[in-house]
Amino acid sequence: MSSVLALALPFFGLIFLGFFCGKLKKLPEAGLQWMNFFIVYVALPALFFKLIAAAPFEQLANWPYVIGTTLATYVAFALAFLVGVITMKGRIREATVQAVAGSYANIGYMGPGLTISVIGMEAIVPTALIFVFDNILLFTLVPFLMALGGTEKMKLGETIWYIVKRVITHPFNVSIAVAVVAAYFKFQPPAALDTMLTFLKNAAAPVALFTMGVTVALRPVKTVPWEMPALLFIKLIVHPIAVFIILSILGPFSREWMMTAVLMAALPPALNVFVIANQYHVYVERASTAILLGTMLSVGTVTALLWLITENKLPTDLFSF
Repeated sequence: MSSVLALALPFFGLIFLGFFCGKLKKLPEAGLQWMNFFIVYVALPALFFKLIAAAPFEQLANWPYVIGTTLATYVAFALAFLVGVITMKGRIREATVQAVAGSYANIGYMGPGLTISVIGMEAIVPTALIFVFDNILLFTLVPFLMALGGTEKMKLGETIWYIVKRVITHPFNVSIAVAVVAAYFKFQPPAALDTMLTFLKNAAAPVALFTMGVTVALRPVKTVPWEMPALLFIKLIVHPIAVFIILSILGPFSREWMMTAVLMAALPPALNVFVIANQYHVYVERASTAILLGTMLSVGTVTALLWLITENKLPTDLFSF
């Protein structure tokens, strides 16, 4: 158990350290903008490039794995959207943000560092595949549903172009695409550039987790909506179970790839839930509540999952019981 705590505490510790500092020192929220820019446009792209460019190219085309993990995320999205439609009395825009809260795991800030620490370098490629295709799925569904539920209807062509632009210009996806090309040609960056990328890679996770804690601290929870337990149950419990079941059917996959998928799905709601809510000016305070409560609950759920993985208590698939 001590080894599990040694894996979990640094990640959650950085989040709660940021949360504590955010509560202790009342600095302007605008100061977070440059930190977020550094994380999204510099540090995490460097991390993904370093990881994927060194991976075997042939592993990047595992389509059954991509279909399985993406389908599981869609299942979680659909279930959370149904909860939202019921609780919001049919209001699509609010239900869409709830769907994101129930399906968009913290695969950017927490995912790579945690999966590699727990599972090893074999987690690099599956982590990248999940990240890319989960983002493509959500960046496609959210603008479409927001346009569908908006009072000002976007034309079909405008909606499609908006979705394509969001997907192909996201810095994470750009860095992954460049890394795939580098992996194909076995490109080795010059020593000075490689050292700088290593610096940025090492900074990505701690800065991201600390910033996440500060961001949540600056948005205090006023009330806990009654739909929140259902959304967080879908995110923290249903989503990883759905991944395990679907990949068991589509597999077999190696233990490392299966455990990576389950762990990524078990992560709490991402900060992008708040970003999306704020962008569309809907469900903003409740989105912040989902992130905070989800992160707090995941201390228990993710730590339990880490114990199952590290102690080899979780079978590789349903047919291994």
